[in-house]
Amino acid sequence: MERQAKKKMFKVGDLAVYPAHGVGVIEAIENREVMGKKQPFYVMKIMGNGMKIMIPMMSVKAVGLREIILEKEIPKVYEILRNKDVTIDKQTWNKRYKEYLERIKTGSVFEIASVLRDLFILKSDKNLSFGERKMMDTAKNLLVKEISVATNAQESEVEHNLQMIFTVQ
Repeated sequence: MERQAKKKMFKVGDLAVYPAHGVGVIEAIENREVMGKKQPFYVMKIMGNGMKIMIPMMSVKAVGLREIILEKEIPKVYEILRNKDVTIDKQTWNKRYKEYLERIKTGSVFEIASVLRDLFILKSDKNLSFGERKMMDTAKNLLVKEISVATNAQESEVEHNLQMIFTVQ
């Protein structure tokens, strides 16, 4: 299973995953005053878009900040993607979208993989809504970034591997 940031303290320079935003680097640890109390924050820069996020150190577990997936866990991600023997709920697109969004927000690389797989299967059956297409891209980008960082591979190589999984039926 994925390792949550239990009591793990991140250091400046560490890579971590922030749910729904992806891989980032801890750039600093700063003390800020919030409601009259000084508390330490991680300052994290998301690699995909350069966004900076401040995360209270005491809220790390609550927000789901976690370490990058271990390389030995990646085959499980690919296994999830290859498993086409799943039932896709035929509910309305907006209900599906909401459910997929909740799964992505968990920050679990395995949940993200299952969302990408489900949307890909759905796409082969019918046209996806604009929101679903955008979510599919988001899920793919989150996976590509994390797997490439975990394996020290080029993102294009990881993207190619994903493409091969989805073109082989």
